[in-house]
Amino acid sequence: MTETIDTGGTGPLIIPELVALDAGPGTDKSDVITYLAGVVAGAGRADGPEGLAADALARESTAPTGIPGGIAIPHCRSEHVLAASLGFARLAEPVDFGAADGRAADLIFMIAAPAGADDMHLKLLAKLARGLMRADFTDALRSADSAEEVVRIVTEQVQPELLEGGASAEEASAPTAPAPAAPTTSAPAAGSGGSERVIVGATSCPTGIAHTFMAAEALEQAGSERGITVRIEGQGSGRIDALDPELIKRADAVVFAHDLPVKGRERFAGKPVIDVGVKAAVNDAGSLIDRALAAIDDPAAQRVPAGVAGGQDAAEEDEASVHWARRLQRAVMTGVSYMIPFVAAGGLLIALGFLLAGYDVANLYGKFSITDYSLTNLPGHEFVHTITNSAGDVVGTETITLDRSGLPLYLGWAFFLLGKAAMGFLVPALAGYIAFGLAGRPGIAPGFAMGVVAEAVGAGFIGGLIGGILAGYFAAWLAGLGVPRWLRGLMPVVVIPLGTTLVVGGLMYLVLGRPLASIMTGMQNGLTSMSEGGASILLGVILGLMMCFDLGGPVNKAAYLFGTAGLAASTTASFEIMAAVMASGMVPPLAVSLATFLRPRLFTKAEVENGRSSWLLGLSFISEGAIPFAAADPLRVIPATMAGGAVTGALTMALHVGSRAPHGGLFVAFAITNVVGFLLAILAGVVVTAALVVVLKGLGHRKSAAAAA
Repeated sequence: MTETIDTGGTGPLIIPELVALDAGPGTDKSDVITYLAGVVAGAGRADGPEGLAADALARESTAPTGIPGGIAIPHCRSEHVLAASLGFARLAEPVDFGAADGRAADLIFMIAAPAGADDMHLKLLAKLARGLMRADFTDALRSADSAEEVVRIVTEQVQPELLEGGASAEEASAPTAPAPAAPTTSAPAAGSGGSERVIVGATSCPTGIAHTFMAAEALEQAGSERGITVRIEGQGSGRIDALDPELIKRADAVVFAHDLPVKGRERFAGKPVIDVGVKAAVNDAGSLIDRALAAIDDPAAQRVPAGVAGGQDAAEEDEASVHWARRLQRAVMTGVSYMIPFVAAGGLLIALGFLLAGYDVANLYGKFSITDYSLTNLPGHEFVHTITNSAGDVVGTETITLDRSGLPLYLGWAFFLLGKAAMGFLVPALAGYIAFGLAGRPGIAPGFAMGVVAEAVGAGFIGGLIGGILAGYFAAWLAGLGVPRWLRGLMPVVVIPLGTTLVVGGLMYLVLGRPLASIMTGMQNGLTSMSEGGASILLGVILGLMMCFDLGGPVNKAAYLFGTAGLAASTTASFEIMAAVMASGMVPPLAVSLATFLRPRLFTKAEVENGRSSWLLGLSFISEGAIPFAAADPLRVIPATMAGGAVTGALTMALHVGSRAPHGGLFVAFAITNVVGFLLAILAGVVVTAALVVVLKGLGHRKSAAAAA
């Protein structure tokens, strides 16, 4: 049955004045887009053709909108659109729109949505996008004799209630998007031994109008052709009709076809996944479904990582209904996630610099310029630093002698400087992307600025955290203000960034800077005292428990942030904390690999296969290698990994193991102080976790056997 949408008074998307048959606007797609913008404006649906054409061409420049079958769907959301509209042209001479099948397009729909389009308009446009994936719909458009007939065909697809008598019989029988809560199908998958296969997923595109829903329709049709259940969540603009959590639980595999981050990705945790761009699903959905079916039985297939171990059963909440604390947590995790690449790249480059040039290369920082040297003028062992006073007068000299010289020193110095530059973005990236998580793109610039301010006043990552949150909330408040239409275009690019930076930046400099700097200093001093005193072991236990609790989730990331944020201080305490974090995070995948080797009969065939590769992930400090095991049996695996992590964390602190690298595991052993202690601590944690996993699973196995008897 076709989904019925209450239009609530929404006018027709297409009228005869928006249709051009056998048109010849030119030989280039820009000619066609400009022509259709004129058609839309000529019908009174836009305030002028130039602005609409510019917005549509800007969208076209990001990715071609041609799709297989001789169709193109240039589209945009524009301030110049007065009412949601579909401009249609059937071309006398097809024009190339960059479709994957190489076929030039003769059916062109310009989907023009107002910048503030509501959910109703977007749903109607989504229904058109799904219709374009059906051959009967496009064949009817090619054979239509008049503009009025085109209007009828399109209206039957997107707004049947506007036709006399409601939906026609043809429209009512046409395949449409199935409701998310209809999770079953009668036909089993071929080759599945008679059992039904269920594939779920999500699609998204930058505008959230066309490709999002065309990809969803194509995937569902491909599943229907193969006799399996495929349900796809179109994450378009406006409200998202989330998949039924029970259906996700039953799913055998996942397909993500997206150009934007998947919302609620953690719902699919632990399942085999095919992850591609949205155009791949539009162009060849069948091959994606085939790949997903193959991944079901492939133990080495890529899987969806978890935000929390075992995933999250509930669908992503509608943004308007999310509790403020949950929204804030997600924003902070967004900031941490975007910050980590800066930390990893910067920290590893610094460690590589130390490997080549020695640790004393840090003494050159801020005193000498590497540009004074070259491959033909390599540095020597000694550097003479001239010391000047505030007036610029020379008051003395300082001679710095290094153990290394020549090419190793030159290259190591360069790597060290690159690493320091990347680490310099740590706090700005944290603040910028926290603000992004709260306010979207308008929050990025003021958020980054607050990160720089936090560094300038000495508030460190605490200041970046607070500054990013304040910038995000203030930018979101500004974005929600009602402003005149002429000002809307300036809000996200000028008014919001400028206003937020002025207000929150002033607050950071004039009010919050000194208190936050004091908190940061107190925290650093406290960590140093804990590391040097008896409390260091307790700190190691806590960090180990956090790293192994949710294996890449919020708690794990909080511990990792705690460790990496201190690296900039370059103190013994900060290096020991980083070592505890990294060593503990290596334990879970190594331990489950050992457990599957020792007692394979306690695990499924897929888990045994995963165990053969998870040891490499463990050696690389990729905790997520244990997620499939934790997701399948959280009550036994997670406590075991936490116990092993606590042992490892405590031992690294007790043995004064230090790490100057934030990532890399065993492969950055050159940056580890007391490598033997590092290995012993990891080995102890792995043995504890593996033993507990075997014991706990063995108890469960015996209970199951007794129940079966």
